Amino acid sequence: MARAALDVAHSLLKRRKFYKVLLVLEPNEEIYRDNFDYYLTLGIACLYLGDVGNARKYFGNAREIKLTDISLLLGQAAIFLRRGETGRAVQYYLEVLDLDPSNSVAEKAMEFIKKNAQTDEISKWVDSGKIEAFYPPLGVNPDVVRNGVLAGLLLGAVLSVCLIFIPQRNRKISMVGPRANLTNLELSSDETKHAQEEDLSGTVAYYLLDNAAIVKSYEDARIYFQDWRDNACQVEINRLLNSNASLAIKQKANILKTYLSPPTFDSLLDNYTYAQVAEDPRLYLDCYVAWSGRIANAESYAGGAWGADLLVGYETMQTVEGRVRLFFAPAPQPSIDTTKAVRVLGKVTMQGNEIVIEGRSVYQPMDGISVKN
Repeated sequence: MARAALDVAHSLLKRRKFYKVLLVLEPNEEIYRDNFDYYLTLGIACLYLGDVGNARKYFGNAREIKLTDISLLLGQAAIFLRRGETGRAVQYYLEVLDLDPSNSVAEKAMEFIKKNAQTDEISKWVDSGKIEAFYPPLGVNPDVVRNGVLAGLLLGAVLSVCLIFIPQRNRKISMVGPRANLTNLELSSDETKHAQEEDLSGTVAYYLLDNAAIVKSYEDARIYFQDWRDNACQVEINRLLNSNASLAIKQKANILKTYLSPPTFDSLLDNYTYAQVAEDPRLYLDCYVAWSGRIANAESYAGGAWGADLLVGYETMQTVEGRVRLFFAPAPQPSIDTTKAVRVLGKVTMQGNEIVIEGRSVYQPMDGISVKN
């Protein structure tokens, strides 16, 4: 069982899931007290997370067990390089080259130090994250390989379908594959351990979460983002921003929010119902919804803006699930027949206690009724 935990950590390290490495290994320190690989793996994970203090501690523990390991020497050299202690870094890189004369990381680091030891270029590399080029290499990320293969297979399938069906109907292709690299938004070891804000004075926390729930919510948001489920990602961001999560985690959640993209009718993967949004609007703010119904009280505003009441669920004129205010900015103004059913895609906002949908696009078929997907 203990060995299995280290195996899992190795897999997570190759997949760049650094914070999860800490979650798996740190509770097992008593079991692995004299295990070199345990401390080395933790040290490398902390180094990539930017937690240099703990990386140095774990590398020190590993060095007490074994001195001549290339990954350990590269890790310790990188710490000295980050701090501008190039003389100490060179000593470690020379040790690496004694063990492995063709080690490319050590060779590149020595060349870098030779050119930049007296400049502020080292600080720039640390700030930009480029310094990771001199960290112990992790090998090929199996997730990237998998995503590449899946994306290739999916693209081939989509192209095949398009070749068959394009003459009959133009189809919109949903976004697939990996998105922006969010490595810089991974939680550090300290952020994971202290996910709750200690001082809530002057703060209103609508969702009181324990440490594990905060970490899970944040990591779920990152996973949803990579899966193109921006609505689900936005829900987790809202949960964190309105919770007792630490300021550091809220700041990262706000940064993650800037990566989200508006959907189309075809690419909207998580479409929340009116009942869900009405029950807890705060949780769904800035999510996009596609709701069907009928238009009432339509009016045009100065400058070309347009507004109306959307009677959600009333497309068959039998049941009204709810009434929300619908607003379209001046460009473009929608062309809507108010006598027919309509399906609207828009972003959930609030004005006071009232739900307002900022319209993005409209679908209205010829018969005006068959608008639900």
